[in-house]
Amino acid sequence: MKAAIHGEELRIGLPDLVAVARLGAAIARRLEAGDAVLLQGDLGAGKTTLARAILQALGHEGETPSPTFTLLQSYALSLPVAHLDLYRLKRPEEIEELGLDDVLADGAALIEWPEQAEDYMPEDALHVALTSAPRAATLTGGGRWPTLIPGIAEDA
Repeated sequence: MKAAIHGEELRIGLPDLVAVARLGAAIARRLEAGDAVLLQGDLGAGKTTLARAILQALGHEGETPSPTFTLLQSYALSLPVAHLDLYRLKRPEEIEELGLDDVLADGAALIEWPEQAEDYMPEDALHVALTSAPRAATLTGGGRWPTLIPGIAEDA
């Protein structure tokens, strides 16, 4: 996997599912309670695939349904994780009804389509912008993430 640093962003090539799994595992190793991973990209860019890779690296076995219709799927792992898909939010305020603050108090959140409730997203989140042509991930973040991103790229 190739990684390139541009300013404060780090871009990682994702040529295949093995590369996505490595990136997911690298992110998973650094997740702590209170962390939010914001997964952005067009339809088909790989947001759900990366979320599944993170969950599998955290020990989830079995199916990992996309939360497109339920909006939120919870996973009781060693680190509790909620997988949210905000694509269908009608109003940004609806994020409050999903209990994001409660999720982050006890565990981590993987959030697809965070731009649907941008003003409600944690400032210290890890941002992963995915592209499909070419398949790649661009990582940025606030809080502790700027110091962790180089290690993620190295592990991925």
